[in-house]
Amino acid sequence: MLKGKNVILGVTGGIAVYKAADLVSRLIKEGASVDVIMTESAQKFVTPLTFQTMAQSKVHTDLFGLLDYVDVEHITLAKKADVIVVAPATGNTIAKIANGVADNMLTTVILASTAKIIFAPAMNTNMFLNPITQENIKKLEALGHEFVPPGEGRLACGDIGPGKMAEPADIVEYIRFSLVEKDMTGKKVIVTAGPTIEPLDPVRYITNHSSGKMGYAIAREAASRGAETILISGPTSIPEPKGVKVIKVDTTQNMLDAIGEYFDACDILIKAAAPSDFKPERVSTTKIKKIPGDNSGITVKFDKNPDIAAYYGQKKTNQIIIGFAAETDNILEYASRKLKEKNLDFIVANDVTMKGAGFKGDTNIATIIENNGQQTQYPIMSKDQLSKEILNKAMEIIKNK
Repeated sequence: MLKGKNVILGVTGGIAVYKAADLVSRLIKEGASVDVIMTESAQKFVTPLTFQTMAQSKVHTDLFGLLDYVDVEHITLAKKADVIVVAPATGNTIAKIANGVADNMLTTVILASTAKIIFAPAMNTNMFLNPITQENIKKLEALGHEFVPPGEGRLACGDIGPGKMAEPADIVEYIRFSLVEKDMTGKKVIVTAGPTIEPLDPVRYITNHSSGKMGYAIAREAASRGAETILISGPTSIPEPKGVKVIKVDTTQNMLDAIGEYFDACDILIKAAAPSDFKPERVSTTKIKKIPGDNSGITVKFDKNPDIAAYYGQKKTNQIIIGFAAETDNILEYASRKLKEKNLDFIVANDVTMKGAGFKGDTNIATIIENNGQQTQYPIMSKDQLSKEILNKAMEIIKNK
């Protein structure tokens, strides 16, 4: 989340301006305060009214306009910014900033600001690959400015290659990643996420409703805070988080083995996955067929899967291990029992029958139970916000060791 952050969005002239409107919407939803600066060329594509309506704030266009409240507008904006994002960033604007040219509101604000500056280039492939543009980008990077790489594909001009502005969702994630305090630098974190699957035959398998959203949110937050993060994920449809090493697994045994490759060197293991507790005793090598006229069904016997949290709870030395208890009844009782039986440092308990706390949603309602018996209840919040609380608690334990 970007709540409380002041984002200056510089919009320059290019067909990708339409994506900048979506970017404003996403930043507002993240809780950011957004001020938009448009160049004269950008206004040829979209009117300032569009951005003013979405950002609910004045759009800045004229360096030499009348002053509001006797403020020197470009200096006020420069001081206000936590981050300046130029999206789309044309080759012309990149060249101006690389060479200290301040001939419009945007370039003047950037020259006057000490804030982090992030560029999302958007231009014709040949313009982007031109040695002059590449030299300007390298020059700005050497000065500490950052770039969200453009995508590749068919451009508006018909050319195929790099030059498409990054998608607004990716830019927001980059901003979030860039602004978070790096208080976990030097820490190695393993996060498990999603369901596991256990095959019945070459066609069918059993699984559960876990979406992986909670584990992915934790991995994303850990990486953004500077941790070396390894995400061991069962099957999900979630995009891989930025800066995270992702290892895909299928079965509970696969997940257990994958953790083992990294466990000895990790500082924190967070078991946010919902691995299957049982697996079929026998897996058919051919598809199990219905017998015509036989309505009796089939019987499947199950064996217990290894308990991943308990296994590593017994193996741990200095590691912090965090478990999850997704329950439907006797929530705190069952979670407290798991905490002790599995030798965890704390457990995150939630009632999956509650509205806003289920597997597939974007929110959760949780109680953290520590191994000293202390309980902290959290109201409904996004899984991104809960991931911050979980990692804050883990870092608190590490500091107090």
